[in-house]
Amino acid sequence: MRIETLLNKCLKFKCFVIRKVKFGKGSKSLVVKIVPRKNSSAICSKCNNKAPGYDKIGKRLFEFIPIWGFHVFFEYNMRRVKCSNCKIIAVEKVPWGNGKNHLTKYYTKFLADWAKEMAWKTVANKFHTSWQTVHRAVKSIVDYGLENRRIENVTALGIDEVQYHKGQNYMTLVYQIDKGCRRLLWVGKDRTKKTLRRFFADMWNIDRKFRKNIKVVCTDMWAAYLHVIKEKVPNAINVLDKFHIMQKMGKALDKVRAQEAKRLKKEGKEVILKSSRWCFLKRVFNLTKSQKGKLKELLSLNLNIVKAYILKEQFHKFWEYNSPTWAGKFLDNWCELVLEAELEPMTKVTEMLKKHRPLILNYFIAKKEFNSGIVEGLNRKVNLTVRKAFGFRSFDVMQTALYHQLGKLPEPQFHHDYW
Repeated sequence: MRIETLLNKCLKFKCFVIRKVKFGKGSKSLVVKIVPRKNSSAICSKCNNKAPGYDKIGKRLFEFIPIWGFHVFFEYNMRRVKCSNCKIIAVEKVPWGNGKNHLTKYYTKFLADWAKEMAWKTVANKFHTSWQTVHRAVKSIVDYGLENRRIENVTALGIDEVQYHKGQNYMTLVYQIDKGCRRLLWVGKDRTKKTLRRFFADMWNIDRKFRKNIKVVCTDMWAAYLHVIKEKVPNAINVLDKFHIMQKMGKALDKVRAQEAKRLKKEGKEVILKSSRWCFLKRVFNLTKSQKGKLKELLSLNLNIVKAYILKEQFHKFWEYNSPTWAGKFLDNWCELVLEAELEPMTKVTEMLKKHRPLILNYFIAKKEFNSGIVEGLNRKVNLTVRKAFGFRSFDVMQTALYHQLGKLPEPQFHHDYW
């Protein structure tokens, strides 16, 4: 079987024929010559209509998927057409390429698929190309996906910020967290009101009914997000992030332990709380055998950290309620117990809980179907994407990579699957 026969079988170009395959310069590449079929009309690249030929502009090479270690190029003598519909002279449209891009659509998709599995640099080395070529391939697939995706069935959003560089460099991530579909919808630089407003503006340009369809929004307690959500989707249930609430409680517990350790050190009893940090921060079922023994020993002592730990463990029962009314009563009683304990870091936590009480109880109004675990799971994939590439210097490149990995975007389909 000849290579020409194999390529014709896989590609099936309408109005074009693969004439012959020859070695390129240095015999390190294969050049596939393509010619138009006799009596076939060229297609205008502007309006996709048939148009009479005008002239030819010379040969162009389009890079195809490598075969057996050889670089493969399509060679074609591009034609220009005189389009009566557009009233201009334009270059013809060819089925294997887009515009002035020297990569074929097939090679673009091939590189982008591998870029999901490996770091872009690794893909570039494996297929003897450059990092910039892989980036262009991924960006092309992402651009196609963003233009062709559908967002009319989005009813639940998850919004969070992720730090992507040292310092105050954050990006805002908006996910769809419906049961049937969980994906990245949008990535924006910074975590300001302006950033989140830009998300709603972008969605409005795609679907003007987008905001009306949103029923639930899951966020943390960042004031900028809460303000914009209330402004843009006032009828949606805003569920506060369970993970961040427990995180703040853990930080308060650690402060109490640090204060206690400082006091005991002055009294010459610093050994008591030595190596005890994770005994208090971990859940009981996650403790090691030695940590369980240490915790049991400490619980018999009358220490502030012990009081704070017991309060923290009691609060976990809050998430077990189903009724928002009973959950609210438990929350009020728990806050009273904390105030009686007179532990300053824990008191600040109660102030935060009281301030956001209605939003916290929305977790139960939404029937506990939406929580921070969904968003944090997606954030973990964001971190893995960034780490896999050893970081991205440009925000735009990182944005493209995240859409590619987590956006579940539609991709161009071809007659043959090449890997």
